[in-house]
Amino acid sequence: MKKLSSVFLNAILLFFCLLAVFPFIWMLCSSFKTNAEISSLAQTLFPQHFSFQNYSDVLNKFDFFRYFGNSLIYALLITVITVYTSTIAGYVLCKYRFKGRDALFTMILMTMMIPGVTLIPRYSIMQSLKWIDTYQALIVPSIFTAFGIFLMRQSCAVIPNEIIEAARMDGANEFYIFHRIIIPQLNNAIVSMSVFQFLWAWDDYLWPFLMIRDTKKQLLPVALNLFSGQYSTDYAGLFAATSIAIIPVVIFYIIFQKKFIAGISSSAIKG
Repeated sequence: MKKLSSVFLNAILLFFCLLAVFPFIWMLCSSFKTNAEISSLAQTLFPQHFSFQNYSDVLNKFDFFRYFGNSLIYALLITVITVYTSTIAGYVLCKYRFKGRDALFTMILMTMMIPGVTLIPRYSIMQSLKWIDTYQALIVPSIFTAFGIFLMRQSCAVIPNEIIEAARMDGANEFYIFHRIIIPQLNNAIVSMSVFQFLWAWDDYLWPFLMIRDTKKQLLPVALNLFSGQYSTDYAGLFAATSIAIIPVVIFYIIFQKKFIAGISSSAIKG
């Protein structure tokens, strides 16, 4: 019965996995089709006439590498800054005791419940600072994230306070304790946060769309709109560009898959 239930459970999980992956498989297969075949009423999963012309057109006729490079630099920069600030904030809110600490953490969590409300105030601030069409308008508002602070605080909760007190008694300053003791023990959580943040930054659309006006500075998710014409859309080229666009995210996740799962598991433990 145990083997039967295990096989049944694995079959259900495999079914839902295939259901989740199917849109990506359809997109990848459609990237090798023509627009006529994509628009045809008789749809097939695999292309009837395999062609790499869509990828060639994307790389030659569309300034793909510029947009790809803009998004890659932006995503990596945001990931590094956000992970570092979230780790500091999570460590302070977990291991330091000061008046109003719990109230401050509650307010941070409340911002996760109303994310869309801050869009208009942020836009007004960027306009007042005359940062429209600049990269600092994309980077500065994103250097702190409530989810990252929450994740790091939960991960810091499993670190014994005795280790920190022993380091202080040995004469270590707070800068040394944080960088040489705390950060190495948060390795899995940092990787998990990095995967999340890189994915969010890579897929960010609305804020770059509002901030960046110069097409040469634009990020890839917004630039993909160039495939949409007034009366028609180059779906074949769009599928090809999107297939290339997901490569960094897939590679990033494959490299850090084990640490990502371990970090999510450890952050679920309450201190």
